This record gives sequence, C-alpha cells and structure tokens, in this order.
Amino acid sequence: MAEYIRDRPPQQMQMQQQQQPMSHTVVKAVTAAMAGGSMLVLSGLTLAVTVIGLTVATPLLVIFSPVLVPAAIAVFLVATGFLTSGGFGLAALSVLSWMYKYLTGKHPPGADQLDQARQRLASKARDIKESAQQRIDQATQ
Repeated sequence: MAEYIRDRPPQQMQMQQQQQPMSHTVVKAVTAAMAGGSMLVLSGLTLAVTVIGLTVATPLLVIFSPVLVPAAIAVFLVATGFLTSGGFGLAALSVLSWMYKYLTGKHPPGADQLDQARQRLASKARDIKESAQQRIDQATQ
C-alpha cells in the first residue's frame, strides 16, 4: 500500500488531498492538536513530579549518604560479581559441551573451521621443518 502511494505522481496526490472534505481535515487537525497537547501536559506533569520528588528526597539523601553510598557500591560490586561469575560459568559449560560434541564426532558448529585451521597449521609446521632441515644440511656441508 505504501509503495502504491509512493509511486503516484504528485498531481494525483494533490488531487486526492483536495478531494477530502474540509470536515476530515478539521477532525485530523483537532485530533493531532489534542494528542500533542495531552502529551505536552503529561510531560509537564512528569517534570513537576520529578522536581518535587528530588526536592523531598535530597535532604534524606544528604543525611543518609554516609550509609547509602558505600551500601550502593557494595550492592553494585556484589551484583556485578554474581553476574560475571554466572556468565563465565555459562561460557565454560558451553565450551565444554562443544568440546564433548566435537570429540565424540557429532560435528558441532565451527568444527569445519577448526579442522581447516589445524590442517593449515600442520602444513606450515611441515614447511618450516623442511626449511630448517635444508638449512641445517647446507650449513653442515
């Protein structure tokens, strides 16, 4: 539908807009103004409640800050530690599961890339060994 509207020539779009009765245009404008006005009122109320909340909470935060700040830091560190530990544990279980599948021959995702890398490393190691052997043979002659 959007493509059909986009592909129309501009004259046809203007004609369609002019064909709408004036009442539809007025209703659209009033609806848009009401929606915009209500959103503006809600944002103003939210700002007022935020300012009042900060005004009330600031003295409490200042009074309890010697307790709250270290407590917040401790809670943050404990939560971060648990989340990190859980993440590392999950990663370790995933790796162990992948290794088990690979070693039992079940062909997990990425096994082809690992095999190709192993073959390339073995090939390079053979090349280096042969090159070193040739240099040793040349040096001894």
